[in-house]
Amino acid sequence: MKTFGIIVLPGSNCDSDCFYAVRDYLNQDAQYVWHEERNLDKYDVLMIPGGFSYGDYLRPGALARFSPAVDALVKEAEKGKLVVGICNGFQVLTELGLLPGALMRNKNLKFICKYVNVRVENASTPFTSRLKMGQTIKLPVAHKDGNYYVDEDTLQQLKKNGQVVLRYSEDVNGSVDRIAAVTNKQGNVVGMMPHPERACDPLLGSSDGMYILGSMLDHLLKGGF
Repeated sequence: MKTFGIIVLPGSNCDSDCFYAVRDYLNQDAQYVWHEERNLDKYDVLMIPGGFSYGDYLRPGALARFSPAVDALVKEAEKGKLVVGICNGFQVLTELGLLPGALMRNKNLKFICKYVNVRVENASTPFTSRLKMGQTIKLPVAHKDGNYYVDEDTLQQLKKNGQVVLRYSEDVNGSVDRIAAVTNKQGNVVGMMPHPERACDPLLGSSDGMYILGSMLDHLLKGGF
């Protein structure tokens, strides 16, 4: 049994989705982590869920970086622990500098909420090992600031290092090179705008999110990197 710690920030609204996906579908231990927690040693995986942390004041994810739990998360990431940032969590990870780039306002300046198809660009990460290179999966998105941007030099480095994990099958929000998910260079931190935790049951429209959650579990059971 592995323990997934789900960071609960003021304004998070997808923490329960992550909790139930891990507990009821992955059959692992899911625990909420209040944003004032300072010791995250006991968790095998740390998740920053979607939502509107701190009301998205200043810009999405900007204030969350000052949370004690997020500060502790950075230390755990530096040790090699798996860290997953989903939607607003992705925005937080870029604000922290754990992932390159930034998430800007969608190109149509509107909130987008729908299922999209994403293509697997790297199937050898701890988050995609149950998938195949080039495989297309169906995941929901729900964001207004999901337009991923990096400069051209950084984009080339991401491609060279295999850090681009998922790519939208079509232009969804204006993201450079249609990027939907990236990892850090070490490969233990991932940020993604699509919501795998909302795609764990066919009744929800897709169960493809289990490929991602299951890949993380496989990685842990094999002993990590």
